[in-house]
Amino acid sequence: MLISTTPSFEGKRIVAYHGLVSGEAVMGANFVRDFFARVTDVIGGRSGAYQKELKKARNLALEDMEEEAKELGGNAVVSADLDYEVLGDSMLMVIASGTAVTVE
Repeated sequence: MLISTTPSFEGKRIVAYHGLVSGEAVMGANFVRDFFARVTDVIGGRSGAYQKELKKARNLALEDMEEEAKELGGNAVVSADLDYEVLGDSMLMVIASGTAVTVE
């Protein structure tokens, strides 16, 4: 499935719009990872545990959005957007949204 952050695809024509689609992923990070991520933040460096969780959540949200687009009869998503939110102390939410379309 094609996904674009722009409202169109170069060289492709949109022949049908199917509506708004979205996908959500809420991930919890465990206490040990939280502790070591805080240590990494204090001493410097990148928090690999959080980066891995972010990537996993993003992929799950995009997969959910793709499935919803397919259910509506689309073969692509335009104007895709990703939003990241932190819920509480250790929950991460990623929302992917866009417009399901059919391109030829």
